Amino acid sequence: MAKEITNRSDDYSQWYIDIVKKANLADNSAVRGCMVIKPYGYALWENMRDQLDKMFKATGHVNAYFPLFVPKSLFEAEEKNAEGFAKECAIVTHYRLKNDPERPGKLMVDPDAKLEEELIVRPTSEAIIWNTYRDWINSYRDLPLLINQWANVVRWEMRTRLFLRTAEFLWQEGHTAHATKEEALTEAQLMQKVYAEFAEEYMAMPVVQGTKSESERFAGADETYTIEALMQDGKALQAGTSHFLGQNFAKAFEVKFLNENNQQEYVWATSWGVSTRLIGGLIMTHSDDQGLVLPPRLAPVQVVIIPIPKPDPEIDAVATQMMRDLEAQGIRVQYDTDDKKRPGFKFAEHELRGIPVRIAIGKRDLENGVVEIARRDTKEKTTHPLPDTVPYVAQLLVDIQQNLFDRALKFREEKTTSVDTFEAFQAILDQDIPGFISAHWDGTAETEQKIKELTKATIRCIPNDAPEEAGVCVYSGQPSTRRVLFAKAY
Repeated sequence: MAKEITNRSDDYSQWYIDIVKKANLADNSAVRGCMVIKPYGYALWENMRDQLDKMFKATGHVNAYFPLFVPKSLFEAEEKNAEGFAKECAIVTHYRLKNDPERPGKLMVDPDAKLEEELIVRPTSEAIIWNTYRDWINSYRDLPLLINQWANVVRWEMRTRLFLRTAEFLWQEGHTAHATKEEALTEAQLMQKVYAEFAEEYMAMPVVQGTKSESERFAGADETYTIEALMQDGKALQAGTSHFLGQNFAKAFEVKFLNENNQQEYVWATSWGVSTRLIGGLIMTHSDDQGLVLPPRLAPVQVVIIPIPKPDPEIDAVATQMMRDLEAQGIRVQYDTDDKKRPGFKFAEHELRGIPVRIAIGKRDLENGVVEIARRDTKEKTTHPLPDTVPYVAQLLVDIQQNLFDRALKFREEKTTSVDTFEAFQAILDQDIPGFISAHWDGTAETEQKIKELTKATIRCIPNDAPEEAGVCVYSGQPSTRRVLFAKAY
């Protein structure tokens, strides 16, 4: 099965699509640009969602749900937000179909069923939510309002790729309201840290935390905080964003509160979100030419047990007890009892699915009191004493999680280059795996746009930990006070 996957080095884009489809994560649908998330892919998303949900609730947030449709007048209320998403909007204009008199058996839009006001299919929910918050917020006692929703959104993308960019995708979007600017800024920065913690501790994907340049900010935001990851082809992936919205939406929707001095003020806002794009990031951070490589903390199945050469009452008894013992440790385990497939086929199949640990049990193994244990990340195999299997596997899962992070971090460090001239900047981008480029920038949108036009590289972020450093812009030669990170990106 693994041989059916295109080699990464031959065609990275096709390699990615092969893994998504052949590992049964997702497929294209009958709707252009949309995807069907298959059970294995959805199980992976559920693990991500459930962990993030715990982290959100631990920081005081609660879940709610808001409508899919946004009246056009509400969508237009915050001009920058409306302008930023206008080209990606799907619009509902009619509410009924009828039989087409000129084409028997076909349907047509009923011209008498035109909506009084067109509805936008949400590309993001700020408009509908802030219109609702106007009724929920009256006093400082109603603040802060810390709400998240798990939902789907539609952005009518022309060029799509499974998980990374689709016309419809799943995500979460947090929308919070605060009494002061300082509280809102603290919230936006906190959620950036939550995203970074999830990416690194659960996805084993190292990220750079930083702020976006003005031209790369979320439409309608005063500041956008981002986490940026580096994929194995040397391109960056924006993995999550948290936005300080200032009072822009509060003013657009007249959301005010009475402060402790009985004075009216506009509230301060944030929004933040991650999506099923994270699955694409997971694939491109860790996987190889044999298929998926999944970090144990998120893998739908962490351990698979395979009987050699096929199920047998004696092997079954040992495997069943082992499953119970592993499950008692909170480990997700599967016993592959399919007797129609040979062991070699099963090995390749589970390798393709990215299962972190494989345990093979044969009659001879039982006679010798051992099992064969293979780890997906390094493909190492060991023969281990049967009685000690469960604690060994539990620790092995921890080791694999750490190794995946360390390996990805080493790759990022090796592929982050500081340059001081535009010639060096271009030379890095001409490499097969360019990576991050740390370079001075003069802070102007004109220079940023020119670099993008000439190289297709964008400013991924201004790192939070970037030290003050006097220099000159890599393109314009004008003074600069710190380096920023450039890269080609998804």
